Amino acid sequence: MTVQKRLLVTGREGQVVRSLLERAALQPDIEVLALGRPEFDLSAPEALPAVIKDIRPDVVVSAAAYTAVDQAETEEELARVINAQAAGVIAEAAQALQIPVIHISTDYVFDGNKLSAYVETDPVAPVSAYGRTKLAGEEAVACATGDHVILRTAWVHSPFGKNFLKTMLRLAESRDTVNVVADQFGTPTSALDIADAVIAVARNLVASRDPALRGVFHLTNSGRASWADFAEEIFKVSAGLGGPVAAVGRIPAKEYPTPARRPANSQLDCSKLAAVHGVRLPHWAQSTKMVVSRVLEPLPASILTGDTQS
Repeated sequence: MTVQKRLLVTGREGQVVRSLLERAALQPDIEVLALGRPEFDLSAPEALPAVIKDIRPDVVVSAAAYTAVDQAETEEELARVINAQAAGVIAEAAQALQIPVIHISTDYVFDGNKLSAYVETDPVAPVSAYGRTKLAGEEAVACATGDHVILRTAWVHSPFGKNFLKTMLRLAESRDTVNVVADQFGTPTSALDIADAVIAVARNLVASRDPALRGVFHLTNSGRASWADFAEEIFKVSAGLGGPVAAVGRIPAKEYPTPARRPANSQLDCSKLAAVHGVRLPHWAQSTKMVVSRVLEPLPASILTGDTQS
C-alpha cells in the first residue's frame, strides 16, 4: 500500500499552489492540502497554529505571500504582516510539531548590482518594500525553526493567474508592438517546475533529518534572459502555435518607471540545490514553450486530475 506524504500548502489561488495541486494529482504518494481564506488567513496569523496542528501534515509549504510589488510601496505594513509575521508564526507552529517547512522566497532580497549570478551566501540588500518584507520572512522562518528550506525563486510564470507571460499574449491580441524592458536580467521560471522541485525537496526532508538538506537554496530555471528576451521567446512559441504575436520594442528600464525599484540583475545560481537535493530545472526557453502551449491549448480536466478513465 502506498503511504501518502501530506503537504499543507498556504494559499489556494497562487501560481505555485495551483501548480502543486496539479503535479501532486499525478503522484499517488503525494497529497497536497491547499488552505486559504477564510480558515487560513495570513493577515490574521494568530489563528494559523491551530489549523496546522489539526491537520498535522508531513511538510508545510509556505507559498502564499503578498506579491503586489508596486502596491507594497504604500502597504508595507500589511505586506510585512503577511510575508514576515505570518511566515514566522507558521514556522513556529511547524517546529512545535516537528514538521519541516519549505518557504518560498524571492530574488528581490538582492539589490541587483552584482554582475554575475547570485549565490546563497551573497549579501542581501533589498531595494523595495516587497523585498524587505520577504527578507524579513526568511529571517523569521530561520529564527523559528532549523528544520527549514528557503527556496528563492524569480520571474514566475504559469498557465494560472496573472503573470508576465499571459500579459504578453493578451497585449499581442490588440497591439502590433509591445515595449519591454531590455536591461533587467534574470531567469523566467515556470511554477510547474517549481512545484516539481518542491515535491522533490519535501520527499528529501521527510526521508532524512540531515542538516545539510536544510537552509537557503536558489531555485529557478537555467539560463539568463532580459524581460525583452522573454517576451520575444513567448511570441516565437505563440507564432508556431498560431497564437497572438507582436513585435518587441526593447526599451531601458528608465523608460518604464514603476513605484518599486526592480533589481537590474536577479539571476540566481542554483548549483547548491542541484548538489544537495539533486534538483535541476530545465532551461527557461524549454519551460516557456510548455507554458505558452498550455495557455493557448489548455489540458483536458481528466489529465489535470490524474483521472485518465473514459
